[in-house]
Amino acid sequence: MSAYWVSRVHVTEPETYGKYVDLAGPAIEKHGGVFLARGGRQVILEGGEFERSIVARFPSVEAAVACYNSPEYSEARKYTVGTAVRHMVAVEGLD
Repeated sequence: MSAYWVSRVHVTEPETYGKYVDLAGPAIEKHGGVFLARGGRQVILEGGEFERSIVARFPSVEAAVACYNSPEYSEARKYTVGTAVRHMVAVEGLD
């Protein structure tokens, strides 16, 4: 069953966070992830002022969690510390 990463992000240091963006994409793709939305235009209907929203589809919750814990994505995550406030969840789809 498919699973999705859903992230809301408020970037506080764009230059350093950009390094995360550069590394995260290839790490996610390596683990079977496909971006469905990545920081495009959005309209906030409820909740905080997070200027970036990301949705990525994975083959399963296990694949999504494995990607998050992978060496490649862990390297990318280093560039989020102190550069962004992020809320992120892996959720199973309905297929």
